[in-house]
Amino acid sequence: MKIFKFGGASVKDANGVKNLVNVLQQVGYDNTLIVISAMGKTTNAIEVVIKNYFEKNDELQASIQEIAKYHNEILLELFPNESHPIFGKVKQFFEEMQGFLGRNKSPDYNYVYDQLVSYGELISTTIVSTYLNSVSIENSWLDAREMIKTDTYYRDAKVDWELTQENIKQKVNRNKLNITQGFIGSDPNNFTTTLGREGSDYTAAIFAYCLNAESVTIWKDVPGVLNADPRYFENAQLLHHISYREAIELAFYGASVIHPKTLQPLQRKEIPLYVKSFLNPKADGTAVKKGAGITPNVPCFIVKKNQVLISLSSLDFSFFVENNISEIFKLLHDYKMKVDVIQNSAISFSVCIDNKFNNLEKLLKTLRSKFKVTHHENVSLYTIRHFTEAAIEGLQKDKEILLEQRADQTIQLVVK
Repeated sequence: MKIFKFGGASVKDANGVKNLVNVLQQVGYDNTLIVISAMGKTTNAIEVVIKNYFEKNDELQASIQEIAKYHNEILLELFPNESHPIFGKVKQFFEEMQGFLGRNKSPDYNYVYDQLVSYGELISTTIVSTYLNSVSIENSWLDAREMIKTDTYYRDAKVDWELTQENIKQKVNRNKLNITQGFIGSDPNNFTTTLGREGSDYTAAIFAYCLNAESVTIWKDVPGVLNADPRYFENAQLLHHISYREAIELAFYGASVIHPKTLQPLQRKEIPLYVKSFLNPKADGTAVKKGAGITPNVPCFIVKKNQVLISLSSLDFSFFVENNISEIFKLLHDYKMKVDVIQNSAISFSVCIDNKFNNLEKLLKTLRSKFKVTHHENVSLYTIRHFTEAAIEGLQKDKEILLEQRADQTIQLVVK
């Protein structure tokens, strides 16, 4: 089987859905499973709904209606006959969202987040599946939550591989075109879980691993994997080939084209990953597979914005020893902080973190009871793989460097 993944940008409007049909017609879709994300910026829009819900904001209903209106406009372009059953199906999803908000008693933000945000994928796949059937591309719509089973770590759930593999083998008909959702799964109690932001790539890899797929193709609005994000860097170059190891390194440091967890299951079975443009489906794009390094061998630039740099020193100028460090890492784990860089000396410890669960103030309060603490918010973490001195000089220009760390092939700079 082949696994295709289409992200939100590829189905952000009716023309995007029609272009998905064009891609399938050009490259073929026999024995294929397609993973689809929420349409456009729907996930962000549902996050606004969740925020309004917890803040008891009067804008709650308006924020839901905004999402419903966006999807309805896409439906009207794809299905001119308003009596088509798809309108009722999509309306039902929004009624389910409203019903959940009305009866929910849980104060757990992460649990509520997963139950609601998953509707983006459920709605998008239902629309795309129905449209494909309407243009004679027969397919089966599958609920990913019935196949991908996870623990209860909401918003970043861990996959139960054994149970997931068993479910996928039972429910996926290899001889058909299958449509399913990225990003979502379910816990042992069948509550919805999510696999982390941008987790649709990971979903594609999970299905590929469990089905022993021949390949995974991620369809994007860029020609493939570039050596830099063109939103932040000029003259980005296309990388034609990347080894699994190099791709894992790039993903670990935050390259936005490939999700960090996507590559491990593919590498274990040596399933090649292709990143291609949905605007030019016949172009080669980038191949990620077994082999050496990257081609061409150029510096790769990665930036993570809105990071936090925390610097700690002992209150009595004593040395930082293993007990201090293990205590800090336990706190970082407890407050769900993603660690991107660490640096320590005899009397200090610095860490650059991603405060994605908004627990920074709680963490700082706890740390201040034990250490002398300084911190910088809204800093940027730049990483250069295969750096050259010219690349470093260009990056440092007009920036205040708060922390620098060099390894053999990688340099990381935290800048203000």
